[in-house]
Amino acid sequence: MTAVVDRAPRIVGVGTAVPPEHYSQEELLDLFGITDRKVRSVFLLGSIEQRSLVLPPVGPDGGRVRESQGDLLEKHKTWAVSLGADALALCLKRIGAGLSEVAYLCCVTSTGFLTPGLSALLIRELGLDWHTARSDIVGMGCNAGLNALDVVRNWAAAHPGRLAVLVCSEACSAAYTMDSTMRTAVVNSLFGDGAAAVAVLADGEDGEDGRGEEEGSGRHLEGPRILKTASVTVVEAIDAMRYDWDRDQGRFSFFLDPQIPYLVGAHVEGVIDRLLAGTRVRRDDVAHWLVHSGGKKVIDAVAVNLGLTRHDLRHTITVLRDFGNVSSGSFLFSYDRLLREGVVRPGDYGVLMTMGPGSTIESALIQW
Repeated sequence: MTAVVDRAPRIVGVGTAVPPEHYSQEELLDLFGITDRKVRSVFLLGSIEQRSLVLPPVGPDGGRVRESQGDLLEKHKTWAVSLGADALALCLKRIGAGLSEVAYLCCVTSTGFLTPGLSALLIRELGLDWHTARSDIVGMGCNAGLNALDVVRNWAAAHPGRLAVLVCSEACSAAYTMDSTMRTAVVNSLFGDGAAAVAVLADGEDGEDGRGEEEGSGRHLEGPRILKTASVTVVEAIDAMRYDWDRDQGRFSFFLDPQIPYLVGAHVEGVIDRLLAGTRVRRDDVAHWLVHSGGKKVIDAVAVNLGLTRHDLRHTITVLRDFGNVSSGSFLFSYDRLLREGVVRPGDYGVLMTMGPGSTIESALIQW
């Protein structure tokens, strides 16, 4: 078992990116002329202070232009590529790696549809090697990043010494429907635009990241090993979180069921028990909890059902406060803040957790 753990792929770097424009919740309410008291309360009582968003341009009347579905798809393509490229570049810079060292690229997005996929567009945008292996995960929503991390770690394990990169890039503002209904208010009050990239590496035969052009740079990189993953799909709640066609608006639109926090709370303990089963790691042994910033009520449900404190979830809470829910990359924003906090010690255990359409809860156990 020890030998297997010692060879488990590790997370060696992370980078994040958001659009340059930031808006408080009050500013957004004013910009879109929202006066309904119930809708305003959704915006103002969700523990979000600001978000980074790409808003529609201002029209001749001084109001925001209503974007067509075609406009939204173009926005998604432009910003998913731009933000994803920035996050990837920062991730590589932090570990001193060059673009030529990326051997596998997995891209996640759920806020628009692209063919060819985001991975191909990023290879062109950044000038990555045309022979870079790649995959795209589309439509899994907020839980997609952690699901994709499992895919990336499996590729890294099969190719020791070669750098695998995951990019989660979400232009959530390209999936907004602007009206006064409560359905859209919940979504419009919550999501922000952003991207996160994470680099994963399995040690080569020499205990480092390989040698030579095909094997890697010979650099020894440190970071937590990905020990195990576990998930649950609650099929009876498959429609609780969805992105589908809104006939009234004539465009795609998110839907979030008000029962989602209770759904998450009812199943979160079971998936964590499954994650830790057979590892000899107890829940109290976990020093770092990096949970998807799905919303105030979702975070509260996780805290109550797992017996966690606000300190345990401090990075989840502050990412929600500063960026809103940036969908698939949210947990990596929290991971980035944990690293910059400088409190992690060798041997510490951490749990990563996301939840999203399916309805699915994903989890991973890591150790520094």
